[in-house]
Amino acid sequence: MVPLNSETMEVFKAQVNCPVLQPDDAGYDEARQIWNAMIDRKPAFIAQCQSVDDVIAAVSFARKNHMLLSVKGGGHNIAGNAVCDDGLMIDLSQMKDIRIDTERKRAKVGPGCTLADFDAAAQEHGLATPLGINSTTGVAGLTLGGGFGWLSRKFGMTVDNLLSAEVVTADGQLLHASEEEHPDLFWALRGGGGNFGIVTRFEFQLHPVGPELLSGLMVFPFAQAKSVMTQFARFTETMPDELNVWMVARRAPPLPFLPESVHGEPVVVLAICYVGDPEVGEKLIEPLRSFGEAHGEHVGVQPFTAWQQAFDPLLVEGARNYWKSHNFVTLSDDVIGVLIKYAGKLPSPHCEIFVGSIGGQTGRVASDAMAYSSRDANYVMNVHGRWETPDQDDHCRQWAREFFEAAKPYASAGAYINFLTQDEQERVEFAYGPAYKRLVELKQKYDPENLFRVNQNIRPR
Repeated sequence: MVPLNSETMEVFKAQVNCPVLQPDDAGYDEARQIWNAMIDRKPAFIAQCQSVDDVIAAVSFARKNHMLLSVKGGGHNIAGNAVCDDGLMIDLSQMKDIRIDTERKRAKVGPGCTLADFDAAAQEHGLATPLGINSTTGVAGLTLGGGFGWLSRKFGMTVDNLLSAEVVTADGQLLHASEEEHPDLFWALRGGGGNFGIVTRFEFQLHPVGPELLSGLMVFPFAQAKSVMTQFARFTETMPDELNVWMVARRAPPLPFLPESVHGEPVVVLAICYVGDPEVGEKLIEPLRSFGEAHGEHVGVQPFTAWQQAFDPLLVEGARNYWKSHNFVTLSDDVIGVLIKYAGKLPSPHCEIFVGSIGGQTGRVASDAMAYSSRDANYVMNVHGRWETPDQDDHCRQWAREFFEAAKPYASAGAYINFLTQDEQERVEFAYGPAYKRLVELKQKYDPENLFRVNQNIRPR
């Protein structure tokens, strides 16, 4: 590594047309801050890129100087891969341009955009693509890891809707990757994380959605967990693609439609979204109300953008987070038993276990069509440890790890790469499953020196 003296820094600053922050500069601490407060890393400097040329210059500088390199889009990744210690952090958060082509139903999206940015621009025209469930999440990281959300049963994974990408590779080239151009790189980008370059523009397929949808919550007492979860498992096996129902076990937040006596008590929540005629949706969700005697519900027609932000208050940045995740083909009685056991001893008021239903269109794509290969996963379970102070670290992490181990015998192959924490490098090969061997070969081709390694890393041969 070339020493970072003042002369070297001046050379770099002359190569880019963007702010470059060092530890003593105003704004440095704010720029290195990310969603998960467990991560406290200090880059040697931060390049707040404004253009593709800035990104190319930063990548080239890091390569030539043998620097550790990290890339920040939305900064929402649980493992904290946006930030590195003593290296160069490329901050893309200012590159937020979005262009909507209403005739072709396509969107070109900059790497600094959040889900809220993308949703707002597309929904002005009654269009959307499948994204996540927390509007502060970055589009770039979500997409490169696979991406799923409320629309995925109907329209597939986020990567299933990615049409092309402009990517800066480790050698400083800007390539256009699609099914027609550099198709092997395009294959790898769709689920391979940040291993193959820095995407500076995404092109997505859009679909008619909303702008208002039937969505909302039903909240049941935890004492009825076995009934609610068992019926949820069976109901979601046969529901139509237009309907998505997720299950969350947690302590009740102070939702206005719940009695105050319920606030802070353990509950089971069904979260509902229907992409279609609300009257049809109401008939389809009616059976959910018989799963138990609900504390309350708030279900109705509302803007899709509002529903995409409904969980934001529970997921604000600044808390300490630790996750563990499994994929499941089915939710057996044994899985439900484990879930109830550990949901019954949540170590913090902010901890939760959620089971996201995917399946539908996500399972109709061939497992070798792209790097994301977990096409048999009908459910993704996230053990979401979340707390406020360092003295709770050991207790909360231990709870998450114990639950993860107890549920492991019932899980299917593969794992959702975006939910892997910083201590799960050994699970990367398992997460990619049959795609891993080809990913290693493509890593060797596009990044043989492993410049892009601050991620869930795929090592070259």
